[in-house]
Amino acid sequence: MSPGGVAVGGGGLGLAGLLIFLVISLLSGGGGLGQLGPLEDQRVGQGDTPSEVSQECRTGADANQRQDCRIVAVVNSVQNFWDGVFERSDRSYQYVDTVFFTDQVQSGCGLASSQVGPFYCPRDPAVYIDLGFFDELSSRFGAKDTPFVEAYVIAHEYGHHVQNQLGVLDRIGNDTQGPESRAVRSELQADCYAGVWAANAVETGLIIAELTQADINNGLDAAAAIGDDRIQEQAQGQVNPETWTHGSSEQRRRWFSRGYEQGRPAACDTFSGSI
Repeated sequence: MSPGGVAVGGGGLGLAGLLIFLVISLLSGGGGLGQLGPLEDQRVGQGDTPSEVSQECRTGADANQRQDCRIVAVVNSVQNFWDGVFERSDRSYQYVDTVFFTDQVQSGCGLASSQVGPFYCPRDPAVYIDLGFFDELSSRFGAKDTPFVEAYVIAHEYGHHVQNQLGVLDRIGNDTQGPESRAVRSELQADCYAGVWAANAVETGLIIAELTQADINNGLDAAAAIGDDRIQEQAQGQVNPETWTHGSSEQRRRWFSRGYEQGRPAACDTFSGSI
């Protein structure tokens, strides 16, 4: 299935334009990595799971007990879901890696620091997750650091990978800022796609337990915490919609909810009409 609308794309843009990232201008997460330590500087997603993780993350019990095992299960679940969606539409889904890093990472889109936050690079292609970001969501933005919040972040970035395969990212062009911009519409669609995955996660066979309403509420809170309006209010004491790149807190919550409630990629047409 393809999304109901398309966006325009970004030839000739600099690093910031090429990286499709969850949120900009984040501080480094800092602190120890705890159970995420085995994932640092590793790639997960195409069968080349880090040796320690592949040896120790074998069962649902492992994923319930270990944060790194749970994140590997989420990556597998998200990609298995989209593989099924593409197959039903006679398309071939391209599996890609999630690259985990701290401080900075060299991607196909250039060198990125942890200040960029999680992002998707269409040139690799690959999803990049700063392992300190989950702590940052809690300490700086007030979102609860729960397993489903981590899953939402990963599913959002893989939503951009889906857009890339469908040609949506190629057509974003220079329309990269503003409340009705194609950049904002693409971000809201990725939020919606994350909700669609969440609605179907259990059916992938890799999610350990049924999602609860509390899990969904935490995901909604995380989406709202990184809305452009809330970030601007916190950083500069005022809101300027003309510089938005990801959408407002209300929009992010609403489009994630739409995807979750309807459970179909076709529900995620953020490119038609107002948003």
